[in-house]
Amino acid sequence: MKKVVLFSMCAAALLASCTGTGQKQDALQVQNDSLMLELSNRDAELDEIMGAFNEIQEGFREINEAENRVDLQGNAMESKSSAEKIKEDIRFISQKLQANRARIAELEKQLQNSKSQSAQLRKAIQNLTAELESKQKQIETLQAELASKNIRIAELDEAVADLNKNVDELTAENVAKTETVAAQDKALNTAWYVFGTKSELKDQKILKRGDVLKDNEFNKDYFTEIDIRQDKEIKLYSKRAELLTTHPEGSYELVKDDKGQLTLKITNPNQFWSVSRYLVIQVR
Repeated sequence: MKKVVLFSMCAAALLASCTGTGQKQDALQVQNDSLMLELSNRDAELDEIMGAFNEIQEGFREINEAENRVDLQGNAMESKSSAEKIKEDIRFISQKLQANRARIAELEKQLQNSKSQSAQLRKAIQNLTAELESKQKQIETLQAELASKNIRIAELDEAVADLNKNVDELTAENVAKTETVAAQDKALNTAWYVFGTKSELKDQKILKRGDVLKDNEFNKDYFTEIDIRQDKEIKLYSKRAELLTTHPEGSYELVKDDKGQLTLKITNPNQFWSVSRYLVIQVR
């Protein structure tokens, strides 16, 4: 009877073990499937972006070939067939430039909505925009040379106007993005500090009933703004000082000079400012 009971217990334990293992395997499989799907989506997105880059580059290559065929020097314009061929090539250049302009705008929008915020991809788009500007100048030169020969191509005039507008828009957009990034970067790396005697801190409502920065009624203008990446030392002009705000130990030190006056040295800025971006020091 004991053997039967023991056998039953072992069988139950083995079944539970197998069930638990199966559940873990199922969970791992679900996780693996999810990761594979995400990787597949990212690969597809990257393939689409790279396809757009290749399409734009191919457009520029075709433009270069057409430009090499255009010869406005010598007697090239005297033959009617040659003149028509030149007009045809220039129309082709104009159409390709407009197509590339539209494709670059689409690519920029696609990258904004992409999970892949690659600095290299953004740099590549800037290079494409610069190449577009260069081609615009070449179009303007062709336009001037044709005008000197009393030849006008309506599509070329329209392309120059469109390119000027597009380049201005892209430039303004890039400037706005640069300013936004700079503002965000500054905000992420800005902190404020103040040091003063107990009575001075009370006068500015920084210290109230023994609590520091208890509410928002304190005088913010009394603080000094700093960049935490650059400003790592604060001279306190006092022989005694106490940090009233919370900052992790080991991220700073108070160092005395030859006159015994203290300087706060921040040895680990990221850790020091991790709790609070406001620094209050009481001196005596």
